[in-house]
Amino acid sequence: MSNNKSDIINANVARKNFAVSVNFTSAIIPVISILVLMLLWIIIASSTEFPSPKDVWDRIVFLSQRPIRGLNIFGHTWVSLKRIFAALIIDWTFGIAFGILIGWNKTCKALFTPLFNAFRAVPPLAWIPLITLWFGTGEMSKILVVIIGSLAPVVINTQAGISSVEQLYLDVGTIFNASERQKLLQVAIPSALDAIFAGIRTSTSAAWMVVLAAEMLGPSSGVGSLIVRGMSSIDMPLILASMIAIGLVGALLAIVTQFAERLICPWIRKKESF
Repeated sequence: MSNNKSDIINANVARKNFAVSVNFTSAIIPVISILVLMLLWIIIASSTEFPSPKDVWDRIVFLSQRPIRGLNIFGHTWVSLKRIFAALIIDWTFGIAFGILIGWNKTCKALFTPLFNAFRAVPPLAWIPLITLWFGTGEMSKILVVIIGSLAPVVINTQAGISSVEQLYLDVGTIFNASERQKLLQVAIPSALDAIFAGIRTSTSAAWMVVLAAEMLGPSSGVGSLIVRGMSSIDMPLILASMIAIGLVGALLAIVTQFAERLICPWIRKKESF
């Protein structure tokens, strides 16, 4: 009996040590990759005319002293974020509702799905000339481009999540005399939350990419306009600083949406642990 207990203890200790080593490896590998990237960047910059990390940092400092259109790089980044937040609120509200509609109601699915498929087949950037002619190059046009470019992932994932709810769950609701409304709100939507959040994550990434393209239209503020400014003035450090800001903000948005998903849908984390 004592041998069995010692074996169990040893197995638990070994499992904990393995988990610690895996966590340590997962934490150290991203740091190593960043250091390797920085080293390659320094080597390339030392042998070519490519800007070095110091050149980019100096450009960021100079931009804080001499703002472009009254904003430094953080101000331009915040302007871009406000545009995608405004667009995503509309996307998530309409996209989730529309996805639930065509995923739950077969008549609406047959009626609206062909129109939606035709709409999402048009690339977001193809709408820019039309929107520019209608609304000019102001804030409204930029937000509309972001809405169009990030709407489809929410609708598609929501519709797929609602359509793939197991029939067994709905049959249980029928046994307990649940109405169609109750089965939708208390069974189907909670079961589809992980798919809905997958659409939210994808739409957030899409919105961040599309807003940068929209900001390249005409004189404006935002990170996209900084890239255009750097291109027109052959200011490579400014372009690289803007690209770094884009990457950092994109990674931060992914982390925030993933954290929100795990907070609202804790069962997803349990699935990933198996």
